[in-house]
Amino acid sequence: MTSTSSLRRSLLQALLASTVLALPAMAQTTVFRVTAIPDESPTELARKAAPLVRYLEQQLGVKVEFTPVSDYAAAVEALVNKKVDLAWFGGFTFVQANTRSGGKVIPLVQREEDTKFRSVFITAEPGIKSLADLKGKDVSFGSASSTSGHLMPRSFILQAGLSPERDFRRVAFSGAHDATIAAVAAGKVQAGALNISVWDKFVAEKKVDTERVKVFYTTPAYFDYNWTVHADMPAAQREKLKAAFLKLSPDTAEGKEILDLQRATRFIPTQAENYKGIEAAARNANLL
Repeated sequence: MTSTSSLRRSLLQALLASTVLALPAMAQTTVFRVTAIPDESPTELARKAAPLVRYLEQQLGVKVEFTPVSDYAAAVEALVNKKVDLAWFGGFTFVQANTRSGGKVIPLVQREEDTKFRSVFITAEPGIKSLADLKGKDVSFGSASSTSGHLMPRSFILQAGLSPERDFRRVAFSGAHDATIAAVAAGKVQAGALNISVWDKFVAEKKVDTERVKVFYTTPAYFDYNWTVHADMPAAQREKLKAAFLKLSPDTAEGKEILDLQRATRFIPTQAENYKGIEAAARNANLL
């Protein structure tokens, strides 16, 4: 009996010891997951994410993974359901996530450029020179949930007295800003709306023939993209994450690489109130 009890005690002690030793290793397996609305091609999103993922790993001290999603709605659901820890949203997708979660998401930072973001309308048709000229034409937006590729362009079309469903011959959705450029360049549609940042990138990289495809209307400025977390994230981790973004600087090689890929001069704090205008535009367009 004594030997049996001793054996049980020894086995229990060994089990406890192995459990304690395993705790640090288990803690190291924690993964911080990041996603982004698929407003560009999957390869471009992965390229943009790679150096940011490495940087956040250093700053947070945990493994960080970029988790791509199939569409804008999937990005919203991933954060609302806490399948990811951090999401890159457009203004409208942030509003959707905020509404869907009952106010349980928090926008942390935005690019300085996002305080005065714009959309552009492009065409390869010489006869299209204003929004009024879109009557009877085939026009492409990006994703239906895109702020700069659909919601805000639609709101300015409505302000101009046009209704896409009534006045355009066909309303198309390309799914992404780069796809809208391709559709216009290929003549699949006569005009398209997309965010100015992607357009400027394509022009700078000479990926579009600006002798043929031109901007004919640029919208007024509005708030747009941000990095958002779930409100259940511990405050200390939120602050550490925010600080990591805020200290990114073009004066360091690492900071310059990340900021250039994110098409940002710097990141600044943001708040939910900045997106009230987008929420109002969405409700006015019956999109929320």
